[in-house]
Amino acid sequence: MPRLTVNDRALDFALDPQTPLLFALRDAANLTGTKYGCGVGDCGACTVLVDGQALRSCLVTLAEAEGRRVTTIEGLSRGGGHPVQAALVQEQAIQCGFCTPGIVAAAAALLARNAAPSDAEIGAAITNLCRCGVYPRLGAAIRKAGAAMRSGAVLPAPGDSPAPAL
Repeated sequence: MPRLTVNDRALDFALDPQTPLLFALRDAANLTGTKYGCGVGDCGACTVLVDGQALRSCLVTLAEAEGRRVTTIEGLSRGGGHPVQAALVQEQAIQCGFCTPGIVAAAAALLARNAAPSDAEIGAAITNLCRCGVYPRLGAAIRKAGAAMRSGAVLPAPGDSPAPAL
């Protein structure tokens, strides 16, 4: 029975070890933020962090994930407070939202390695497909999140509103 840590919780999966991690997360762990897109690793909608590395969960089996730490969009931050999530909202880099969890995971992995990536590094790390075409705003959001991480600034979480002026 494959055992792994998902969002800081040890989980045993009573599934075939060859089951794609994507289906274990969505169907067995009820973590539906990770999306099924293409099923062949091209679109990136299913991207999660495995030991801090952005991986396409449709291509990773439970056997390959066994003993590793998996972080989904649900575990990245509570309430959307990760700098990438906040910056995506601030830069209006979210349209339909289907690709967003995978993009957030890929961007979080990039910024954990390098909080000041170049445009080329962003392009190389974020290969996720977005049918809505948010790419120009996406780069700005990742740069904003990186700046916040470098400075220790806290970006308002999605849904937070500034205090009313008196």
